[in-house]
Amino acid sequence: MTTIPVLSGLSEIAGNYDALLCDVWGVLHNGRIAFDPAVEALHRFRAECGPVILLTNAPRPVVDVESMFSRVGVPLDCYDAIVSSGWLAREDMQSRIAEVNRTLNVYHLGPDRDGGVLGDLDIERVDVASADVVLCTGLYDDDTETADDYAALFQEMRARNLTMLCANPDIVVQRGDKLIWCAGALAEAYEKLGGSVIYYGKPHPPIYEASLALARQAAGRNVLHPLAVGDGADTDIKGANRAGIDALFVAQGIHAAHLGELTAKGLAQLFVTPDAHPKAAMRTLVW
Repeated sequence: MTTIPVLSGLSEIAGNYDALLCDVWGVLHNGRIAFDPAVEALHRFRAECGPVILLTNAPRPVVDVESMFSRVGVPLDCYDAIVSSGWLAREDMQSRIAEVNRTLNVYHLGPDRDGGVLGDLDIERVDVASADVVLCTGLYDDDTETADDYAALFQEMRARNLTMLCANPDIVVQRGDKLIWCAGALAEAYEKLGGSVIYYGKPHPPIYEASLALARQAAGRNVLHPLAVGDGADTDIKGANRAGIDALFVAQGIHAAHLGELTAKGLAQLFVTPDAHPKAAMRTLVW
């Protein structure tokens, strides 16, 4: 397998690309504080190379993502647009409402803080027994729970043959110096029971199609050589590879503890499968 080069800065390869599709959690912030060097890298790319589109598996609408940016210190002028998996899930629910031509009965599996994705849609939040569909945005208490705590609920959902809309395909995400379980872990457990799951966000194609459309709009031209940046092997890197987009791996995120020191050997072990192989890697995103 080809050795994955370790870069000292994005500037080493930035000139080869005309748009940046950048992950958020683990790259721009850790859920507590912004990474200032990463913010500066985005500013520099926008000024010298092309538009920056943020791709996040946050199960929330864009306005809620930006509200979090304000809390953790990510400035709103370091990117051109945001595409969230929550936004894509919301688009799907709008289509379902139009299809059934009535109020959609939704069981929301997730914390109240993610309720913004439901917004002003024509939906009624109901229990599993009355639901048309299940929207999963995460665990109710991601500080203490795991997917095992939802076994009985999943059996009830499965008995009704309910489809789960997974608004965050991430299995885990970094919060401060801790990894917490995400909606993707619940979706994976439900699938193991034979449940039907529809995923939004990375690594699935629609989020890349939407991001490239926004990049073209921001640039006012075609985008021929985009670069994706992210810290997740199975989401950011695999998703970019599937979309035919070069990927830059940032090691400080969810794989940091596993990798330890960033070396060619460690990268080769992490990216052992051909469907997840970055063009280059960095410890943190810096210019």
